[in-house]
Amino acid sequence: MNKGKIIYLNGVSSSGKTTLSRELIKLLPNYFHFSVDDFDYIIEKMEDRQNDRLIPIETEVFYHQTIKMFSDKGVNLIIDDVLHDNISLKSATKTLEDYPVLFVGVHCNLEELERRERERGDRTVGQSKNQLGFVHQNGEVYDVEVNTFNEDLEVCVARIVEAVDKELFLHGWKTTCEKLKINK
Repeated sequence: MNKGKIIYLNGVSSSGKTTLSRELIKLLPNYFHFSVDDFDYIIEKMEDRQNDRLIPIETEVFYHQTIKMFSDKGVNLIIDDVLHDNISLKSATKTLEDYPVLFVGVHCNLEELERRERERGDRTVGQSKNQLGFVHQNGEVYDVEVNTFNEDLEVCVARIVEAVDKELFLHGWKTTCEKLKINK
């Protein structure tokens, strides 16, 4: 069985990954959206955060393993994630190194990120700013990069769909994985 293809959207919180995912699903009906926020909801239900009863390991590893399991069964995914620290970045690249990943960098300027955080109300204002110190700062090589502030949603989606149609999977992801091995 062929591995399912993975469109991996990486960007800070409030950069527009979920909005992009929703639009991509409309044009790519054989793909399924799997967000780190949805996965975190499962983890949150397992933990008792009020009593500081937390899972004692980095749960990102399980998220990336779940992506791998779906792909192994031929399921195509649109991943909506924030590779926000060394643990999440290395877990994703190690787990999915040999998988057909279209790596998409989702960008947005800080002023707009903070406006979106305030408007949403479910994010801490400043979370995106903190994440900008790591996300897109590790030599990531993207197959496609979009800016959800400077570009219309339709343009961003069209560029991603075009890359899917051209089957640009693995180019940026492979290079990113190789660079991270060098930087160990």
